[in-house]
Amino acid sequence: MTQANIGIWLIGAKGGVATTTILGLAALGKGLVDEVGLVSALPQFAHLDLPDWNDFVVAGHEIRQTRLADEAAQLAANSRAVEPKLVEKCRKELDAIDRRVRPGTIYKVGTTIGRLAGPDIPRRESPREAIRRVQEDMARFVDSRRLQHLIVVNVASTEPPMDPASIPSSWAELKPLLDRPRKCPLPASSLYAMAAMEQGYSYINFTPSLGSFPTAIDELARLRKTRHMGCDGKTGETLMKSILAPMFAQRNLQVMSWVGHNIFGNMDGKVLDDPLNKQTKVASKDHLLRKILGYRPQTHVSIEYIESLGDWKTAWDHIHFAGFLGTPMTLQFIWQGCDSLLAAPLVLDLIRFTELARRRGQTGQLKFLASFFKSPYGVEEQGFVDQFQMLQQWANATG
Repeated sequence: MTQANIGIWLIGAKGGVATTTILGLAALGKGLVDEVGLVSALPQFAHLDLPDWNDFVVAGHEIRQTRLADEAAQLAANSRAVEPKLVEKCRKELDAIDRRVRPGTIYKVGTTIGRLAGPDIPRRESPREAIRRVQEDMARFVDSRRLQHLIVVNVASTEPPMDPASIPSSWAELKPLLDRPRKCPLPASSLYAMAAMEQGYSYINFTPSLGSFPTAIDELARLRKTRHMGCDGKTGETLMKSILAPMFAQRNLQVMSWVGHNIFGNMDGKVLDDPLNKQTKVASKDHLLRKILGYRPQTHVSIEYIESLGDWKTAWDHIHFAGFLGTPMTLQFIWQGCDSLLAAPLVLDLIRFTELARRRGQTGQLKFLASFFKSPYGVEEQGFVDQFQMLQQWANATG
């Protein structure tokens, strides 16, 4: 395709996932790395008119006071997730993007995330004031760079749980609450979603936070003829669950219990050390088994912050199941991977596919992206193979 000049706006722009996404995009654009780990680079998607890596311009919002180059250097030095030479080769791009990152909002993000915020982050703005401020930042970026479109991706830390039932079901009912802080239950992830979609921008929620899940916000997307999808990127242990659970169901083996222990030491792990924030993540990781199996085995999911591990995550799963004649058997697996390096290519894939969906005129929930998420909006099917077939069918229909 010709130079598209597409904007990427990252929420949590200097966190581990965002930093790795930015570094990866810069490295891909310079031809310093290959496309391993990128779904959109698979042969079955080669016929699609996807944007090139150099078609994108990046900016975003962040609540912490830090520098992108420092965050990337930390990934290299402390976590040993990337090569220091790669960081140095992309330092110019990192510094340029760093100057385009604006102060975010901490409206109802919870105490743990709130403590991370620098002194430049407003503490007393109403939901509508926060939305207007971040909209001005986004619009200024779009105008200054003459962008065709902006894709907003939430890769910020996980917020405490929020009951969607407490949110009005229509946009007409929800909108007035934005001027009434005591009545508005929405967290920052949802304010960013509304800020984006009111202006016709696309929104992707890569976190388990509420984001654009409420039906009223989905209605806003359709009213503004834009698109969104989420939530919670499926990168490791839950990816394995979505592959293994259908095997047990299709072989008629009864899963009696499934226990998963997760340990990691990055910023996300530190935030999830708060029981409230952890509750949101556990719910996202634990729900798919009953949907795939058709019954509810005993389950347990633990997430523990181990600082020394840095960005490296280990998940150990113990599956106890019954076979023929009722004989109990066990399957165990260990998944070890770099959290940000597993997530970043999926973020880039989502951006490329979302941009193509925009050019194809698709609005509302992008359900064909289900395979990228632990809790995909509007999709009941939880098996990875079936979800991936949805992506392939979309690609063949729009290629």
